[in-house]
Amino acid sequence: MGRGARETVLGTLGKATILRIPPELRNLTLHFGKAVWKRDTEDPQRKLILLEYCHGNYTNYMQGQNRFHMLDFSLEILNTSRQDGQLYEYIVSKGPEEKVRQIQLEVYEPVSDPSIQILSWALANGSCTVTLNCTAERGDNISYSWGSWDSSTSGLCSHHGSLLNLSYPLQNTSITCACMASNPVSRRVVNFSSSECSYEQGGSAGLRTEHLVLMVLVPLATLFTVVFVARLAMPKASQERSHLPLAEDSAVHTIYSQVQRVEKQKVAPAAEDPSCTTIYAAATGLPPDTAPAPGRAPCTPRSPQTQAPALQSHPPLSQSPDKEPMTVYASVTMPVA
Repeated sequence: MGRGARETVLGTLGKATILRIPPELRNLTLHFGKAVWKRDTEDPQRKLILLEYCHGNYTNYMQGQNRFHMLDFSLEILNTSRQDGQLYEYIVSKGPEEKVRQIQLEVYEPVSDPSIQILSWALANGSCTVTLNCTAERGDNISYSWGSWDSSTSGLCSHHGSLLNLSYPLQNTSITCACMASNPVSRRVVNFSSSECSYEQGGSAGLRTEHLVLMVLVPLATLFTVVFVARLAMPKASQERSHLPLAEDSAVHTIYSQVQRVEKQKVAPAAEDPSCTTIYAAATGLPPDTAPAPGRAPCTPRSPQTQAPALQSHPPLSQSPDKEPMTVYASVTMPVA
């Protein structure tokens, strides 16, 4: 069996791919009337028959995946996948001989639109030096190159690879560099204008980073400060509350004293003694002697109708069992120095 030349066909992932045969094989097919399309498999000892042609009729064994064109005997792969990247053979029977055409299919994912990122910039002596990085998110076997549409600035932009170190004077705002991302089945281009590189742009990028840091650190520092102060204040407040009642109790002492009040008599016996009034006074310090002053007349009992109701449970120390003085309560609280 004779072997013909082998060619390579590039297929795009997800798109249709057509495998064509040269005019010589088309003429042989028309003359002998028999041909077949085959494909290699992962098993080197096994081949997959895709289609058989015989005198104007054909049988497609991969209906829905392949399409046969009788006009030129080409085979179309409708939706190319990575599994389709195999070696294909078109065989024409010439009586006792066969004429073979081998086609190697290589499948690539197309390149997506690239983007340019400014990695660094610097201003010195009126010139801007910037480092650019060109990348594409999707695609197989991507290669990058830089260039310019303007021949006068092509030397500044010429480079092979994704990184470009560009240096130009600030007053020159007409420099435009183009990045091309490509692979065997596709290519995409994105432009970078020198007007995009300026002190304001670089500064704004730096400020955005600083603002982001401040937005994160300032709230955290404030939260930690509030929690720390609150934890310090809680023990002090509890101690003040626990000692407050003891301070109030120790700062007030009650003493008792008697004063004599002479009431004006309307019509009363001459022998009636003046009434006495007991006053409770609260002051700071130790209680004085509660014994009645010498020479003071004994208290005479008052009538039940004029007796004031008692507001406290402390009885006057000078009150005798057979006399009832009128009681008045007064309280004075003085702070302890």
